[in-house]
Amino acid sequence: MLQFSPAPTGDMHIGELRIAIFSYLLAKQRDEQLIIRIEDMDKARNIEGKDTEILQILEKFALTYSRVFHQSEHLHIHQTLAIRLLEEDKAFVCTCTAKQLEQEKEEARKKGVAYRYSGRCESMKSGELERLKSEKISFVIRIKKPETPLVIHDLIRGDIETMPEEMDSFVILDANAVPTYDFACACDDMLAGIDHIIRSEDALGNTSRQIHIRNLLKYDRETDYAHLPVILNAKGSKMRIRDDAGSLKWLLNEGFIPDAILNYLILLGNKTPKEVFTLPEAVEWFELETLSKAPVRFNLDKLRLLNRAHLERMDDRQLSMLFGFADAEIGKLAKVYLEESGTLNELEHRISAIFAPKAYTGRWDEEIQTLRKVIADAPMLEDFDDFISYLTQKSGLDASHLAEPLRILMTGTDQGPELSDIYPYIKSYLLEIAS
Repeated sequence: MLQFSPAPTGDMHIGELRIAIFSYLLAKQRDEQLIIRIEDMDKARNIEGKDTEILQILEKFALTYSRVFHQSEHLHIHQTLAIRLLEEDKAFVCTCTAKQLEQEKEEARKKGVAYRYSGRCESMKSGELERLKSEKISFVIRIKKPETPLVIHDLIRGDIETMPEEMDSFVILDANAVPTYDFACACDDMLAGIDHIIRSEDALGNTSRQIHIRNLLKYDRETDYAHLPVILNAKGSKMRIRDDAGSLKWLLNEGFIPDAILNYLILLGNKTPKEVFTLPEAVEWFELETLSKAPVRFNLDKLRLLNRAHLERMDDRQLSMLFGFADAEIGKLAKVYLEESGTLNELEHRISAIFAPKAYTGRWDEEIQTLRKVIADAPMLEDFDDFISYLTQKSGLDASHLAEPLRILMTGTDQGPELSDIYPYIKSYLLEIAS
């Protein structure tokens, strides 16, 4: 059983999508379910409608799943399990104030050491809980740190050891009785029977804490972990949502298609049998173990090349529908422009220029008006050479006064592919184009 667990707090990052893709691939290979867990416990940061947007994105990328649930649905279970740890003396009530904790942090900073909880409340027993409630004293529940080192068996990075003092006695239930991120995730993974977890290497600390929680709750089902290397931007810093290419919404709005984005994110830092492939093809050979352990750098130019390759492979009629047509000839026309275009937006610009009204008032205005009239009366001519011969004869224009104004009239620009390459796909639209 695998899970993808996005939070509805902002736009989806490409790193998140990469995790969703890999989780989907493994679920398919293992013939297991993929569960979507919406991590909505941070009510202050949740954005209305983002959970629906996340599911729509997964649908756009053909990442199917078996079910969806919101983490907040399990609030009572989380609270019950936290109390159970308290009663078993595996956790303790902490009444330290924010001021006290801040003083401890400041002392650690002055000493130049990492902050660790002082442990001043660790001797408090579960019996204190009712008294604190009745006296309305604010408290949290902290889990006791492990007594021995904890080892993560990672499929990509190998064994990773975490020392007890690194983990510390962290909070599992806050003063509002809301579970912390690690506690809620650990509990939900156990409840769902998740046995394979893929996440970013940024979350290694979270994994250590979650394994510790599972151990104390006596959950012994074996779980495989894979921590993906971070994605770097062009400057070599960690890619963030504020980086244009870090935002999935930005990439889609720029005209990069899902097949190309999927292809690139699977290819990134990976050894694959071929460079251009689809999601179903990747199911056949994908292996987490082949991924690089090192951070990977995002290359927008490489994505453009893959985008162009997938647009070239797209069904002609389907491609034309992206520009408001249902005609394979328009799809073929778009592919002529792939020599100079790499995104849907760039293709849209060129296709729309062909069909837009040509309000030209420049050097070739007189010639263009003449050609308009000739084309309006012209018969359907299948061959481009016959078309040029007809225009030359009827317009009286020689070659030096025909080629450039005809290109402007037919394409809306004085540059681009050869008209002979374009003509076969627009000949049935000539009256509309030249009107």
